[in-house]
Parts: sequence; C-alpha cells; structure tokens
Amino acid sequence: MSSSGDLRPGKEGAAMHIVREYMGWSTGAGLIPLPLLDLAAISLVELKMVHSLARLYGVPFQRGAAKSIIGALIGGGGTFVLAAPVASMIKTIPIVGTAAGILTEPAIAAAASYALGKVFIQHFESGGTLLDFNVRTQRHQYEQHFAAAQEKGGAAN
Repeated sequence: MSSSGDLRPGKEGAAMHIVREYMGWSTGAGLIPLPLLDLAAISLVELKMVHSLARLYGVPFQRGAAKSIIGALIGGGGTFVLAAPVASMIKTIPIVGTAAGILTEPAIAAAASYALGKVFIQHFESGGTLLDFNVRTQRHQYEQHFAAAQEKGGAAN
C-alpha cells in the first residue's frame, strides 16, 4: 500500500498518488485572490501533473502537445469551462465575491485536476502517448470523472 492509502498496484497506485498531490496544488492555486492569475496557476499545475504522469509511464513529454490536449479536453467539458472563469471573476466583487470565489474555485480546480489525471492514467495504462491521445473519445471519461469528483468534494477514487 502506498503512503496515500491507495490500494492500486504498481504504476497506477503511484499515478494516483501524483494526481492527489497535484489536486492539492490545484486547490491552492484556486485560492489565489487575483482573477485570471488563479486560472493560469491551475493550468500550470495541470500541465506539470501530466508531465509527472508521462515521466512515470515512460511516455515522451511534448509540452505543446500536452497543452493542446489539456485545453481541448477541458475546453470542451462545459462545466469547468464555465464554472472556473466565473469563480475567478466573481472574486472582483468586494467581500462577497471574494468569499464566494474562494469557496467554489478550489473545489472546481481539484475536480478538474482529478478528472484530467484519471483520463491520462487510463490512456497511459493502455500504452497510449501524447501523440495518439484522442480528445473526442476521452472527453466523456473526463466529464464522468469530473462529476464524480464534484459529488465527493474533489476526492473521488
């Protein structure tokens, strides 16, 4: 059993440990009080998470390909695309907006990072690379993982 309590064997257990670590970083990035800077920080955290997963699985990492995949995957997901910028921009409203943004955006960021991590783990586990990642076929999996994470407060299995 890994230190995170994950019962998955081998690389998948180590990969879930990486995802949970970066979920924490995404949550922290969601707490940044400056609109748009928070979204940029979350994006960088997610890119670094994919880099760490690729390294674990021995998959060559191409930053441009990873950024394109992440953008297309999350950008087509609807919920995160709308919720994260709204949570970010609502922080501009004094007191109430700041509180609302700080209460919502970290959870959205954690759920998005979890879903993204799960999709990449499944893809890498099946022998996939960044060059053969099909966003169209993976988007449904992303949306399911995102919904599951939101239902469990960002800590889905």
